[in-house]
Amino acid sequence: MQHIESLPEKCGGKPCIKGTRIRVWDIYVASEIRGESPDQITAQYPSISLADVHAALAYYWDNRQAIDQQMKKADEYVEQLKQMTGPGPLARKLASMDASSDSLSS
Repeated sequence: MQHIESLPEKCGGKPCIKGTRIRVWDIYVASEIRGESPDQITAQYPSISLADVHAALAYYWDNRQAIDQQMKKADEYVEQLKQMTGPGPLARKLASMDASSDSLSS
């Protein structure tokens, strides 16, 4: 049974665990960046099995360069959006609260 699929209509064609929208890179980040165990990952994503987690990690390591490039492009896109739109409503509100608390403490 194959655990990983890449379909153009799902997650922009990025490799996912079959039958889900959980990307291989989501599993990689959970395991390698956040240090979660496979059991913790399956607890976080109850629709997948330990075999799915291990298959996703194996797929990542077999295709590391391509997936790292996908993650880099996604990060760059987020940064472009931030620059185009500026801070969001919450960040603006927090900044205004900081400014008013500074003037109160003077």
